[in-house]
Amino acid sequence: MRTTVGIIGAGPAGLLLARLLHDAGIDSVVLESRDRAYVEQRQRAGILEQGTVDVLRAAGAGERMDREGLRHDGIELRFGGRRHRVDFPALTGGKSVMVYAQTEVCKDLIALRLKDGGPLLFEAEALAVEGAEGDRPRVRFRHQGAEEVLECDWVVGCDGFRGVARRAIPASVSRGFERTYPFGWLGILAEVPPSHDELVYARHDRGFALLSMRPPVARHHPSEEVASLPVRSFVSRLYLQVPAGTDAGSWSDEAIWDELERRFETDDWRLERGPITQKSVTPMRSYVHEPMRHGRLLLAGDAAHIVPPTGAKGLNLAVGDAVTLARALVHLRDTGSAGLLDTYSATCLRRVWQAERFSYDMTTLLHRAPDATPFDDRLQLARLERITASRAAETDLAEAYTGFPLV
Repeated sequence: MRTTVGIIGAGPAGLLLARLLHDAGIDSVVLESRDRAYVEQRQRAGILEQGTVDVLRAAGAGERMDREGLRHDGIELRFGGRRHRVDFPALTGGKSVMVYAQTEVCKDLIALRLKDGGPLLFEAEALAVEGAEGDRPRVRFRHQGAEEVLECDWVVGCDGFRGVARRAIPASVSRGFERTYPFGWLGILAEVPPSHDELVYARHDRGFALLSMRPPVARHHPSEEVASLPVRSFVSRLYLQVPAGTDAGSWSDEAIWDELERRFETDDWRLERGPITQKSVTPMRSYVHEPMRHGRLLLAGDAAHIVPPTGAKGLNLAVGDAVTLARALVHLRDTGSAGLLDTYSATCLRRVWQAERFSYDMTTLLHRAPDATPFDDRLQLARLERITASRAAETDLAEAYTGFPLV
């Protein structure tokens, strides 16, 4: 099998890159180790920056997002029983974000890929990347019980932190930067309308809490008389800071709702409860691999960098990588110059480190460390007070949240 660009991984980075290359007339093959159902069901990020929204629309993948996604023009910061709204459009010249889950982005891009007829092989496990330092790199993979080889001009690893692509870069040229936090997020999905129409980030002496949501899901009406009519089921997504290594099953539903009420508590607001349909614990860590290119192997998305979810940056960084790489490959095709490919790693890493910085700032601003002292608590409150009292500080948060320039 032969192609111009071999893409390992059908997550947002790989699927969007394939779409952008298709639109530019550059052929590619996407290899995904999991089956289609898994890719379309795995729960990940749900906040799209303004730039990500614009890219999906331009790529023809924005129709369902615009119909079903939830545009948000701000977030609420909550601390010390107080509420403060950050108005994104007023602070950024009109930018907003979209609540639209990564699973839905992947569904839309998969549908477009299959409609276009571009090769997308599910249950195709990449075994190794070979020859990255030469002119004809290749990917050995297993598909339908047989081992095959995909020969390429370029290989792009979008296969996550544990994938084969990053491991193909020699240790002698690799540097990894990592921070592991001593807490995680206990996340739940609940069949109840969100208690607020925008995301709420709460700092509390007992720990952080986040109120989020997912767009309403169409379900069949339970009544036989109107069984043919779909109804919209509201879904709330909420999170609690918990110690690292916590077992989600150790928290009862009642204990979760009670703790959420404590951390969100104000005099003029009430948390709505409902059936919890899913519980999980997400670890909190940061990781950056440098460089993001070795020869004709390039990394994108989680294969190159991971951020804690506090800043809502993971999916959006993957989109930035895909846009930057597609632009570089088109430039090579049109001009014969590899200049943009030569600077791909440095270009992406500037944006990556800004996202890491913002995610770290948000995490340390809102979470209470296990060894926090009263001095640390006062500093957190002072930082929050600064954001609520200074338009410059508030603008810095709003600009970072709605997104750094993609290129």
